[in-house]
Amino acid sequence: MGPYLSQPKTEKTTVTGQNQVFQYAATHMQGWRNTMEDAHISDMNIEPDVHLFAVFDGHGGSEVAIFAERHFKEELMKNKNYQQKNYEKALTETFFKIDKMLQEPSGQDELNKIRGVNDETSLAGCTANVALIVGKTLYVANAGDSRSFLNRDGKPFDMSKDHKPDDDQEKKRIERAGGFVSDGRANGNLSLSRALGDLEYKKDSRFKPEEQIISALPDVKVTQLTAADKFLLMGCDGVFETWDHQQILNFINQELKSSQNLSKATEKLLDQLLAKDTSLGTGCDNMTCILVLFK
Repeated sequence: MGPYLSQPKTEKTTVTGQNQVFQYAATHMQGWRNTMEDAHISDMNIEPDVHLFAVFDGHGGSEVAIFAERHFKEELMKNKNYQQKNYEKALTETFFKIDKMLQEPSGQDELNKIRGVNDETSLAGCTANVALIVGKTLYVANAGDSRSFLNRDGKPFDMSKDHKPDDDQEKKRIERAGGFVSDGRANGNLSLSRALGDLEYKKDSRFKPEEQIISALPDVKVTQLTAADKFLLMGCDGVFETWDHQQILNFINQELKSSQNLSKATEKLLDQLLAKDTSLGTGCDNMTCILVLFK
């Protein structure tokens, strides 16, 4: 059976929206995978001039990704630092808050309901790449290997970097917490070193949450948006397996030139990135892509 279908599911679900400052399209497609494990948020004006976009790429199930999609905005907006406009800190604290909620009995119940089973602790997790736009400031908080980049003067300006177990800093933390890295995987299993969920790697009470084998600690990158910034593109790792950022940027530019239709551009991008068959393993993942075009 393996992780792949005999034919890819190429139907796409796309949501769009616009206001005076930008327009967006968020598209996702199951592709060759047996199940769809991605979730996302695209929420304009969570309050005046504040916008929230996020990609959650699930592994071991979709439940943690769906949980994050359901709760992230509410927890962020309840956060004291958010209310005091300390957005970097608020984003970081909200990543840890989601993890804390997952560990509580009510969180476990909700995960079981999403999964449709009532059994042992959920072993699922998800990446989180979260963009908060406040006026002209862009904050991107990232844990895992989903990505965001800006089209800045026609060149990709990366807003996140992947967290991989092989990275020096990540490997040191994993080993200090009693884990190991083999074949680029934490404890021989997970191909990323930071994520929401994956609670079985976060159980050692001697270590703080950010010191565990798998950590929910996001890197937060901040930049000021100017006229040089044409769009923000966010996606799960499946979007970035086939083409580099410049190729994706060029393709979107070309599409927008010819049609100005964002949903068409993102849907065509996913079709381009989808593998013809599963022999190489690249281009076979679930794909979620959010395109935010600044006016």
